Amino acid sequence: MKILKNILILGLFSLAVISCEIEDATNLNGPTTDSASEDLSRAELIQTMAGALADMRGRLGTQIDANAVAGREYWRFQSSDPRWTADLLTGTLDNNTFYTTGPFAARYATVKDINLILAGLENSSADFSEAEKAATRGFANTIKAHELLMVLNQQFQNGIRLDVNDPDNLGPFVSFDEGLTAIFDMLTAATTDLSNGGTAFPFTVPAGFDGLKADAAEDITPADFATFTNGLAARVEAYRGNYASVITLLGNSFMDMGGSLATGAYFTFSLTGADIANPLFFAQNSTVANARIAHPSFITDAEAGDTRLGKATLRDASLTSDGLTGTHDVFIYTSNIAPVGIMRNEELILLSAEANHITDPPAAVAAIDVIRTAAGLPAYTGGTTPAELVTEILNQRRYSLYAEGGHRWIDLRRFNRLSDLEPLDRAGDATFEQFPTPANENR
Repeated sequence: MKILKNILILGLFSLAVISCEIEDATNLNGPTTDSASEDLSRAELIQTMAGALADMRGRLGTQIDANAVAGREYWRFQSSDPRWTADLLTGTLDNNTFYTTGPFAARYATVKDINLILAGLENSSADFSEAEKAATRGFANTIKAHELLMVLNQQFQNGIRLDVNDPDNLGPFVSFDEGLTAIFDMLTAATTDLSNGGTAFPFTVPAGFDGLKADAAEDITPADFATFTNGLAARVEAYRGNYASVITLLGNSFMDMGGSLATGAYFTFSLTGADIANPLFFAQNSTVANARIAHPSFITDAEAGDTRLGKATLRDASLTSDGLTGTHDVFIYTSNIAPVGIMRNEELILLSAEANHITDPPAAVAAIDVIRTAAGLPAYTGGTTPAELVTEILNQRRYSLYAEGGHRWIDLRRFNRLSDLEPLDRAGDATFEQFPTPANENR
């Protein structure tokens, strides 16, 4: 049976875990598929949206680790599972194991949750105003687009399924380019809905999105959230090389050249109730049982004085596993409830540099220098040909987005520069450009 045919049940289980009382519902432990999709009540919307947002964090650690290891950002040591330093460093990948099936299933679980909400909203007899429906659609489709992009970034030329509404009649796999186009169109429609969404959402938006608020004292509005939607659309357009579109979208995003680089949207975690801890946190000086060890090149390739080196802390003693020895721990997340960035102002500024690197090199350099200055580095004095600027932009993205989402692997792939990862660490190691489609996803 296909993974996607089982995801609906898993998604609904997560909804039940975070359950609250539902008005006039027969199931007080969580909405059923029928009740959610056939006639969504206000209480069910609150609950199902909370479940979808909880599912967004499923297998997050596995996906970021897998992408980061592929891009040699760090090594993942786990003595109980040598595949981290075998499969993922040799490029001999398994289509039926945790690093392939786990993230794939988790992302589609969220997509299924969102599809339930959208169907239920369409069929709802509740007193949702047209503005509330528009706000909900815009928010939901933004989340759906994010999850599909996460799948596509791993599957690459294998493509993805866009239509998964009917578990017994799944839509076809579409190509990478078709997937990007569909995701961009989804985000464009979401922006339109958010612009018609009034001033409030009819559900609770997690605190991780509070940084998007124009007024910190007020609840987040659809207009606030649209700045994230546009930022995400700018990322997609950069992947497609549509740089004029990137510039327009960034102008309607939360990008702020003079603002905090940390501003943005985040996954949040806690140790209360049925919530989960940050899966990317390991204490400093962890053992080979479970450790994230900065790739030595992250240290040796850095410019002198780059404060971003603080993302990797010197261990009390080096750590060796499977012929790999490192001296620094990855230590971006300093507690098990630290938030994880979904998208930050720092990425948007670097997208601006990329979008301008061909047509307006001075603007590209100005954006680069915002990042360099924040990192304690002098202004950029290198060449300004497109190739030279790409090299500098990729370097800044390497250090600014280190260990946040596997950006380096994705970036080097999209610029056909995976060879920049060479020389590799051990004889027999290799790079790869995509993860296999899960074995039971019959095509």
